[in-house]
Amino acid sequence: MTAETTTPPTAAPSQATGPLFYQQAVPLRSDEHATWRLLPETANFAADTNAIPAVIGEFGSLAQHYPIIFTGQDAMPLVAVGLSQRNLFVADGVWDEQSYVPAYVRRYPFVFMQAGEPDNYVLAVDAAAKQVNQGDSEEGLPLFQDGKATELVDNAMRFCSDYTREHEHTRRFSAALIENDLLIDRNIDVTLADGRKMSVNGFQVVDVEKFAALPDETVVAWHRSGWLALVHHHLSSLARFSALVNRQSQVPAEA
Repeated sequence: MTAETTTPPTAAPSQATGPLFYQQAVPLRSDEHATWRLLPETANFAADTNAIPAVIGEFGSLAQHYPIIFTGQDAMPLVAVGLSQRNLFVADGVWDEQSYVPAYVRRYPFVFMQAGEPDNYVLAVDAAAKQVNQGDSEEGLPLFQDGKATELVDNAMRFCSDYTREHEHTRRFSAALIENDLLIDRNIDVTLADGRKMSVNGFQVVDVEKFAALPDETVVAWHRSGWLALVHHHLSSLARFSALVNRQSQVPAEA
């Protein structure tokens, strides 16, 4: 998702190739990372983006706080968290307490990496993350003790496992949207409270008319799989663009 504005836009943040936020993911090893620790949680890493990846298992929660949109050739879902290259839900390193925190954000700095076979994964951590203390001090929670993974790492393993499974379910749902030709390109033009105008483009939404015209057998199959509810969550979430505009209006132009 990209945004344009009539005022000088903030430059898009530079990002390494690969998953959003991750710069130097390395597989965790008890011997190599015996002294590594995790510092207190902060959301600063997510402050300079306007969209966060989402998985279908959290659509119900996400729809209450953010617009859910689709992007790219694979139509992967994202939640819009800003209209320019700034996350309107992060302030001073803290995610807005009144808003649901996407699973993608809660997973960081951990991630699963493929190891050999397609279904074989190992737990990795972003070595470049500011939350990661590479043994420079005793600050933070240890990742390993006495050569064994701590509860912190065990919890991260379970979370990443669940997330990877949800990601695969999400890929199948997105593929079904594409197969049934339900997605259409959308752009929005907004006027902020101070008169600034912005254009947001580069995303897709489900076409309501095409969705309503799905064959009966598809409707029944999607109802049983829970996909009908996912589309309704997506469509209802688009009303959250108004709240996003209000948040953007509260940000001074010079910011």
